[in-house]
Amino acid sequence: MKLVASVRRPGLGRLSLLCYALIVLCGCNHAAQQSAVATNPIAPVVPASRATLANTLIVAGEFLPYQEVELHAKVAGYIRSIHVDIGDKVKQGEVLAVLDVPELQAQVKGAQAGVRQSQAEIIRATNDVTRDEANYVALHAAAGRLQQASDARPGLIAQQELDDARAKDQAAAAQVDAAKSALNAMQQQLGVSQAQQQQMTTMEDYSHINAPFNGIVTWRYADTGALIQAGTSNAGSAPVVKVAEISTLRLRLPVPEAVAPYVHDGDTASIRIDALGRTISGKVTRSTDELDTATRSMQVEVDVPNADGSLTPGMYAQVTLNVKHAGDALVVPIQAVDTSGPQPILLVVNAQSRVERRVVQTGVATSNLIEVLSGLRVGEQVIVANQSSFQPGELVTAKYSATTAVSAATDAQEGQ
Repeated sequence: MKLVASVRRPGLGRLSLLCYALIVLCGCNHAAQQSAVATNPIAPVVPASRATLANTLIVAGEFLPYQEVELHAKVAGYIRSIHVDIGDKVKQGEVLAVLDVPELQAQVKGAQAGVRQSQAEIIRATNDVTRDEANYVALHAAAGRLQQASDARPGLIAQQELDDARAKDQAAAAQVDAAKSALNAMQQQLGVSQAQQQQMTTMEDYSHINAPFNGIVTWRYADTGALIQAGTSNAGSAPVVKVAEISTLRLRLPVPEAVAPYVHDGDTASIRIDALGRTISGKVTRSTDELDTATRSMQVEVDVPNADGSLTPGMYAQVTLNVKHAGDALVVPIQAVDTSGPQPILLVVNAQSRVERRVVQTGVATSNLIEVLSGLRVGEQVIVANQSSFQPGELVTAKYSATTAVSAATDAQEGQ
């Protein structure tokens, strides 16, 4: 009878069971993790990036003459002749109209006669001074000789005679002073007469209406023979012609209150003139630096050369201004920033897939992008939609928002 021995290894069986249990447990944990990830809310995100931003303002503007004035007559009179009509180009100083003022001409002649009379009076007074001075010299010399003779031989000349000589000497000296005073008064009167003549001559010059600058006549209000009232009176005074300078035009723009602080002299402007089918460039020349209380806008002007006269006052133009600009700015989509509170807020998904609430400082904003000055770093994932659905510390699954990213990229490209 042959015996066969068998050997049992109970430890090996238990080890196999333990390994199987670990495998099953790991599989369950992985499935649980996948299930947890699947149940986390989806957060649409876009990474913060750098771009060049330019915020533009498009506003309608109107061309105006560089300067325009209605010319009135300084004196009242009838129009003797008028040499221009609407559309005529004029030069500075050119006579546009002449008034007939007969009474003023008579006053000018009277003033001229007054000057001639004063000049004649001065000549007469000068001769009087010369005569009185000669008389004084003779009387003074005679009195001196009598005094010398009396001193040489006392009692030779009567005292009465000496006193008479001294009196005549002093009277002659006084007469010289009086003649000189009269001469001075005549000279002063000549100055008054000349001033009156100058005044009358100036008033006569006002009968000629001259062009104050190079320009064009845009309106004519009177014809030959019309009675024109003086421009300084309030009794129905009317202009004669209107002249405008159009070699350079002012393009006036109303800039809204929101962007008024960002518009400065020297800013570039793109000007589209639909009536001519042209686009030209210019620069902001001046602004009022204050808001119109009625429209809440600031008036801004761009000087536009018009040497060829192709532009006409009254034309409209579409003007594009770069009112804000930021180079290499850290930007996010504008809808990612919550501005409903006292401070701008961003929601960021951190490396642990949890939501963080960030207080940030913003800068230049366009239609799609906004600059973040502080509180955010390049590459951080910013939630761009449904921010009210997420709470700080919440575990989320970040999902790249391609639509938002395309809009932001387009805006950034336009700003370059």
